[in-house]
Amino acid sequence: MSDRIEAEPEEWRLQFAYVAAIAVPLLCAFGASPLLAFLDQANIAMLFLLSVVIVAVFFGRGPAIVSTIVSVAAFDFGFVPPRFSFGVSDLQYLVTFAVMSVVGLLIAQLTSRLRFEANLSASRESESRALYEFARDLSGALQTEQIVDVSLAVISRTFDVHGLILLPDADGRLREAPCSSVQASGAPRLGVMDLGLAQWSYDHAKPAGIGADFMPSSEQAFIPLVSPMRTRGVLVLRPVSANGTQTLRQSSQVRSFAALVAIALERQHYIDVAQEVTVHMESERLRNSLLSALSHDIRTPLTSLVGLSESLTRSKPPLAPHQMELALALNEGAMRMTDLTSTILEMARIQSGKVQLNLQWQYLEEVVGSALRACKPALERHVVHTNLASDLPLVQFDAVLVERVLCNLVENAAKYTPTGSHITIAAQVAFDFLEVDVRDSGPGFPKGREDEVFGKFVRGDPESALPGVGLGLSMCRAIIEAHRGTICASNLGHGGARVLFTLPLGTPPFVPEAEDALEVQGVLDV
Repeated sequence: MSDRIEAEPEEWRLQFAYVAAIAVPLLCAFGASPLLAFLDQANIAMLFLLSVVIVAVFFGRGPAIVSTIVSVAAFDFGFVPPRFSFGVSDLQYLVTFAVMSVVGLLIAQLTSRLRFEANLSASRESESRALYEFARDLSGALQTEQIVDVSLAVISRTFDVHGLILLPDADGRLREAPCSSVQASGAPRLGVMDLGLAQWSYDHAKPAGIGADFMPSSEQAFIPLVSPMRTRGVLVLRPVSANGTQTLRQSSQVRSFAALVAIALERQHYIDVAQEVTVHMESERLRNSLLSALSHDIRTPLTSLVGLSESLTRSKPPLAPHQMELALALNEGAMRMTDLTSTILEMARIQSGKVQLNLQWQYLEEVVGSALRACKPALERHVVHTNLASDLPLVQFDAVLVERVLCNLVENAAKYTPTGSHITIAAQVAFDFLEVDVRDSGPGFPKGREDEVFGKFVRGDPESALPGVGLGLSMCRAIIEAHRGTICASNLGHGGARVLFTLPLGTPPFVPEAEDALEVQGVLDV
């Protein structure tokens, strides 16, 4: 019914244009008849051409062509002898008729083109203004719900459609975006087929439905919200009238509006990410400050406790056996607490960026040897293999901190593997990095949590009775990242765990060969 009502005014305007195209030249003929005694026929022909221009300006090319034909006929009938007949007494008037027809047709064409370009310019100006106002409204939206409300309100008003925005969840499945109750009341209802089309449009980043190549017979248009980084959702539009359907089929402005919505959603996404990162960084800073303060306050009484427990074990006369056992247990616990506080303090300093690395060019073999010597008590019941490439170059690193990393990895391997298991330390050059690999033959890391074990106070087995608070691997990551390297954990296919860390190679200094060194020494002796 609404389509017929809209079509009737359009048909009426077209009929009126052609009636005017006939009436204007006839009115010109009636008006010019009294002037025949005062004006030459050439001037009267100009009046008819003027009527053609008027019709072309106001009604377009088709009515202008009709007006040209009527003008030539009216001029022949009323102003060319013999008058009031279509006969011609002089063949020269045929040239006049031909010139009038050609000029009239040219006027119709040129005027129609200018009219079309003027309408096109006005349309583009209107579209640019609408896009500008839409972008301005979106710039003030600070939440996803506000972006959805503004977008649906403007798009529905501009294109005579009902709209709905679908956003993906964590699994990439589309869900209806939150919006106000006013927008929700006018949103189109989606069936199973519609949701499938929307998901296809999102997955392939291509439009579907009305005006698209895929499923153009659908009653709705599905436009993906493609941003510079990824697809942010799908805009679903259902036309309210035939005008809205025609707009969805032909207008590229709808896609421009969808692009603005996608950019606004991406901006909001990165605002949320930035806020989460800021909160995380602040919480980490506060945690490190708290741990550092607690560690400082605890170290003094722990030091006193260690000294007192050692004094008890060496007191004269000697303690009774059961008293000596208690004193040794007290000393062992105090030493463990002291090591823990030292670890916390060291990790807090590394992550705060206040530690200056003592970077020196040195061989990894020496650090591996010193780490194994330091871990000798923990490795008494395990078999250790080293597989270091023979051509390892000099690498610039802090020997004390890298030795600490190796000690933590080896002690973890010994702690979580059964007696007699094998531990392997390997190293090789890979591209621009030195890769150091520590493996064991134990149960491995919990599946799916290989990266989580590098977090603070995270243990592979939270219920384990083995001592530890889950700071060793976290410190290893902090030290390696301070050296601009990487560290990762994985499980071996045949059983066991693997931790791999890398150190950048750089350009080592020149080291003279042994013969060159002897020659230089001989020159110095001379």
